[in-house]
Amino acid sequence: MVRLCLNFYNKIRLSLHYTIFYKNQTLENLDMKKTQWLWIGLIIPILIVLTNLPVKSENIIDTNATQILQSMSSYLGETQAFTVNTDINLEIVTANNQKLQFNSFGTIALARPDKFHIRRQGVVADIDFFFDGETLTLQGNRSNVYAQLNVSGTIDDAIRAFELETGIPAPGADLLFNDVYSILSEGVENSVYLGTAYVNGIECHHLAFREADVDWQLWVQVGDTPLPMKYVITNKWVTAAPQYTISLRDWNTNPELDAQQFIFVAPEGFEPLETIPTDELEEFQSTQEER
Repeated sequence: MVRLCLNFYNKIRLSLHYTIFYKNQTLENLDMKKTQWLWIGLIIPILIVLTNLPVKSENIIDTNATQILQSMSSYLGETQAFTVNTDINLEIVTANNQKLQFNSFGTIALARPDKFHIRRQGVVADIDFFFDGETLTLQGNRSNVYAQLNVSGTIDDAIRAFELETGIPAPGADLLFNDVYSILSEGVENSVYLGTAYVNGIECHHLAFREADVDWQLWVQVGDTPLPMKYVITNKWVTAAPQYTISLRDWNTNPELDAQQFIFVAPEGFEPLETIPTDELEEFQSTQEER
C-alpha cells in the first residue's frame, strides 16, 4: 500500500498561482566572522551524524527492524479498541519547483473488527468517516453533503472499498489494518534499524525502509507498548522528493467508546450524493490546477 502513495502525489501535484513579494532589507554591522563560525558549528555536527549512520547495501533486510515492525503490528492487532490524535503534513511541489507543506489534524476512534470514526480537518478538507460494519459514510462538513458505500465486513474491507471507489490511496490507514506488518512489508527491498530517537518526548525505535518508488520511516515507542508515533513516506523519484508525514499522539488503548459514535446520522441540511466526492478528500480546491 505504501507504493500507492506515488500515484497519490502525482494526482495532486498542482500548479499554484501566487505572487511572492520581496522586501529589500539592509543588514547593518554584520559580523562575518560570527556568521562563518555559526555555519561551521551547524555543519560539523551534521557531518558527524551522517558519517556515523550505518551503511547498508541494497536488498538487505535488518532483522532488528523486522522484529520491531512485527511487534508493533501484533500489539496493534491485539488491541481491540483505541483512540488517537494525528497531525498530518503533506508536501506539494508546484510547477515552478517550490515545495509547500499543508497541515491537517485528525482524530481516530476504532473498535475491532468492524467500526471506526475518523475526523480530518485541514486547509480545505473538513470531513468525517463513519464505518459501522455495514456502511461506510463520508460526511463533507463544508459542502454539507454525504455519500455512502455498502461495505459489509471488517475495517480492512472498508479501507480497501474506499480506495477502490475513489482511486485515492489512504497512506495513514496502513496503520489501521488488522495485520499492519503484511501491509507495510510488501515490496520492501531494504531496511535498517537506526537506534532510538525521541518523538514528542517519547523514546522510540527509528526504522527505515526502501521500496522501488518510495522510502518510508517509522518511529515505534520503546517498551511494552510498541505504538507507532510517527510515519513518513518519501516519494523519491518525484521532483524535490515530497513527503507525507503523520504523527500520532495521545494514544488510549483502553477507551470507553459509545457504539453510537460509529453510526452515521445525517445532520440537518446535509444532502446525499450517489458517489464519494473526491474534492472533499483533497486539501486543495479547483482554483489550483493539476500539473
